[in-house]
Amino acid sequence: MTDIELYERVRQKDKQALEALYDRYERILYAFVMQLTKDRDLAEEAMQEVFIKLWRGGGVYDDSKGKFKSWLFTMSRHVTIDLIRKRKPDLQLDESYAEAIPSPAPSVETEVEWQEERTQIETAMAELPVEQQQVVRLMYFQGLSQQKIADACGIPLGTVKGRIRLALKQLRRHLSHDLIDKEVER
Repeated sequence: MTDIELYERVRQKDKQALEALYDRYERILYAFVMQLTKDRDLAEEAMQEVFIKLWRGGGVYDDSKGKFKSWLFTMSRHVTIDLIRKRKPDLQLDESYAEAIPSPAPSVETEVEWQEERTQIETAMAELPVEQQQVVRLMYFQGLSQQKIADACGIPLGTVKGRIRLALKQLRRHLSHDLIDKEVER
């Protein structure tokens, strides 16, 4: 049964369909949520909230706007961020997309330039499909090997490699050549 068929059955309050979706997405969503929270309890709560929201119809999937899987990841991200903000308002989300500036006291110009670059990177990352965002973050920002990403997400190694290749291709198109050159120099 497809994701959309299961989703439609969940909307009709079919508990078996909800269990099937949970079984299908539990591992990869949990890995994704853990990446955001770095907290098992919070990740488990976020997972529970996502599937409760799905059951109660709190989010409505529209197939004209993208794949079901992408929608589910986006909903998971929003639920997780909401929970983090409620439970730990002073906690910074793991949203840094590059290494910290090496200078202990950067100049104002360097700081402004860094913020502009970070905004460009965040914007480009947001345009990637959720699955590609996940593997890029795990590999480049969390330092995991491709094999560890495959194991953590429960997907084949070839899929990880393909997603990274496609993500980098798309990022190159979205980022200015100057920014890419600067990142290579660092």
